[in-house]
Amino acid sequence: MTDTAPTQLLLVDDEASLREPLAEYLTRQGFVVREAESAASARSVLMEFTPNLILLDIMMPGEDGLSLCRHLVETRELPVILLTAKGEATDRIIGLEIGADDYVVKPFEPRELVARIRSVLRRTGKTGSKPAPEEDAIYVFEEWQLDPLKRRLTDPDGVVISISTAEFRLLQAFLENPRRVLDRDRLLDMVQGREAHLYDRAVDNQVSRLRRKIEADSRNPELILTVRGGGYRFAADVRRQPAAQS
Repeated sequence: MTDTAPTQLLLVDDEASLREPLAEYLTRQGFVVREAESAASARSVLMEFTPNLILLDIMMPGEDGLSLCRHLVETRELPVILLTAKGEATDRIIGLEIGADDYVVKPFEPRELVARIRSVLRRTGKTGSKPAPEEDAIYVFEEWQLDPLKRRLTDPDGVVISISTAEFRLLQAFLENPRRVLDRDRLLDMVQGREAHLYDRAVDNQVSRLRRKIEADSRNPELILTVRGGGYRFAADVRRQPAAQS
């Protein structure tokens, strides 16, 4: 990595035979890696350590990875890559729906995992690099504001609205493409990444949740419109302005 500071990872997996050699490999690739053997251990580590990204096994004794992922998405806004077994298709779908950024199926090639890590870090802006001026600008639409660096959504009255990582990515995709029809495949590629076409239901679910956040009446939306046979269209003008003016 060429970032100004080493990328820090938290690897959460109860299988020491996988976790320990993987941590060593990632360390050789230039990452700073902390390990946790359970969700409880991960929660303890996170009290004193804030990683750039979390690698999270789904199937663990005690609290499982999906429960911890939901907690991280809702409270920490940290990028998460799920480590899943081949037979956990339903869990992968749930993981993507609650806001995981990607998943890798075990057994996996470590080089593929590194590529996934770097892709998610670029997509989520968690690399540690100084943002370009345009990346530092906020989105403004219908008196709403979205700060992409702080991932903060503010309504016209100045109230901060809680928004999940998945909802943030979806809204940002719309704001970067105002008044354009975005089909489900395009949206999934923009907000979920790998093999997202398998989970088109995830887009509809996230659109419904996002509408409840930003529409005056989510049953009669005026901002995120459904295009029959085509997908969705964001029906408002969007501008960018320096964050200092927010």
